[in-house]
Amino acid sequence: MPEPAADARLVPLLLDPTRLRIAATLVAAGDVEFRFIRDRIGLSDSALSKQLKSLATAGLVESWREPTGPARKSWVRLTNEGRAQVSAHILALREIASGGDQR
Repeated sequence: MPEPAADARLVPLLLDPTRLRIAATLVAAGDVEFRFIRDRIGLSDSALSKQLKSLATAGLVESWREPTGPARKSWVRLTNEGRAQVSAHILALREIASGGDQR
């Protein structure tokens, strides 16, 4: 069975450059602190929270807070499904950009 065309593998939510940068950061870094993403992407806390909520609603990321401590850290990571979708999306972008098949 042939693979879907590159366009069909694009994730609409990741067509937004900010969300794509967040997802790419998570692919490269794994479990990361909220502030790491914020500082790396250059977003305010509220802007990053809004973007992460969109990604979480779609099932691409999950987040949690450390249960104790004076400076409870918030953590974020891609879900297994999120990692698969982001990887497929990035591969599709590469195929489109190169004008050919990268598989």
